[in-house]
Amino acid sequence: MSHSPFIALLLTSTLWLCAPLAQAASTEPAAGTESVRAEVLLKTSSSWDGKAYAAYPEGKPELTLLKITIPPHTSLPWHTHPMPNAAYVLSGSLTVQKKADGLQKQLRAGDTLPEMVGETHRGFTGDEAVELLVFYAGSPGMALSHQAD
Repeated sequence: MSHSPFIALLLTSTLWLCAPLAQAASTEPAAGTESVRAEVLLKTSSSWDGKAYAAYPEGKPELTLLKITIPPHTSLPWHTHPMPNAAYVLSGSLTVQKKADGLQKQLRAGDTLPEMVGETHRGFTGDEAVELLVFYAGSPGMALSHQAD
């Protein structure tokens, strides 16, 4: 019994099913359509105060993405992060402050922030609320932050 007709049918079906995927991945847009665009918002190996990231946590990776809303006139508690993370400001404004030397950075909608690891810091808002997307690169069971004394 020959399997050639079956294999030919299988290959033809596979190519027919995958054709839309190949077209979508093409760098040439179809006539009358927009192309996919990618914009690098943040690419860094150090936190916003210039300190280089040492390493990722050991163990199996676990990614966390939070949408955080901080009301106006709110100060977050002093805290640290045990893993690299980064924030993107969706709306509003936020000031981040490093406890050790008082260094501050003002953020507004569209800004990014490579967060500190192991350094005590906080964020606070002024007259408007802020919405952030914060991406954490940790491992299972790892706390995203620790409150500082």
